[in-house]
Amino acid sequence: MHYEERFMDLIQRLDKGPVLCAEGYLFEMEKRGYLQAGAFVPEVVLEHPEVVTQLHREFIRAGSDVVQAFTYYGHREKLRLIGKEELLEPLQLNALKIAKDAANEFPDLDLMIAGDVANTNIYDPNNKSSLVEVERMYEEQIGWAKDAGVDFVVAETIQWTGEALIALKKIKEAGLIAVVNLAIPANDLTRDNDTPEDACKKFEDNGAEVVGLNCFRGPIHTMKHLIKIREKVSCHVAGLPVPVRTTDKFPVWFSLPDEGCDCIPNNRPFPVGIDNLYCNRYEMAEFAKDCQSKNINFIGVCCGAAPHHVREMAVALGRKPISYKYYPDMSKHFILGTDKTLSSINTKHQDKYKAEEKWLPKG
Repeated sequence: MHYEERFMDLIQRLDKGPVLCAEGYLFEMEKRGYLQAGAFVPEVVLEHPEVVTQLHREFIRAGSDVVQAFTYYGHREKLRLIGKEELLEPLQLNALKIAKDAANEFPDLDLMIAGDVANTNIYDPNNKSSLVEVERMYEEQIGWAKDAGVDFVVAETIQWTGEALIALKKIKEAGLIAVVNLAIPANDLTRDNDTPEDACKKFEDNGAEVVGLNCFRGPIHTMKHLIKIREKVSCHVAGLPVPVRTTDKFPVWFSLPDEGCDCIPNNRPFPVGIDNLYCNRYEMAEFAKDCQSKNINFIGVCCGAAPHHVREMAVALGRKPISYKYYPDMSKHFILGTDKTLSSINTKHQDKYKAEEKWLPKG
């Protein structure tokens, strides 16, 4: 990286091209056995900080330009639900420190640190006391993020235009760059009945530097709205879908069925039986390329993300991240490979494992 390319803020980097942002800590920690589905409170940042550090490392090695502090759902309302509201400040501060320390392990990459605020789950536009509490929740979280020296703050997975505007207000009052991402329900409108593009225009008009979508929808059904957002706003646009094959009938993943399985409780794969519905790495790579071609430069992947998704997206953007060292090379495979030193007794048998000639390796 040239000296003049270092120390740029988020907007300067986006002006030059795509920024890759890995998320997905919540679901990955649940799958690894460090976080409980349902409440989805990130106590892991206090109980097993070394596990969070390792996931940060894996995403960095895979090519993420951003280390996003794992403060998602680490807010006052979520902690109240599990009777641990006293952990709010230490949880937030520890998550921010973990992110910063992980980034410092890779000084040559010039990584950015992002604070994170999310849907409060108490927003009610008809309840003035809830609006005051939402404002307080965002203000305290953003204050801790600012004190930790983050480069910008992401407000994400918010279904209400009004709630997102409160988060945006508090980010701008703190003097920080704001990325505001909505999560759009199945009816294609925010909870207060704005189209995604109209809501994003409101965010831009109120000072957001980056606007867009995250979560709820897979790549195809996220892109459907990102195109309209890109046409509506002049600021930078963000796209961070879940890596899940949502459908026209079920555009959000909460209701997706798994027709190949009849043993999932209540026949509802979300949130812990979704395995068979995930996108593979190549689908996420196609999403990254599609974003780049449409000038959607804040690119990432949300709940369900794993490092292999991020690495393939980085490669699709023309990069060779640290973990590219271990990028697949099927030429060495004992059956499917093309290396001339492989035993022919195995390589000549490869057609027995393939249903179609087009699957055979080239070489």
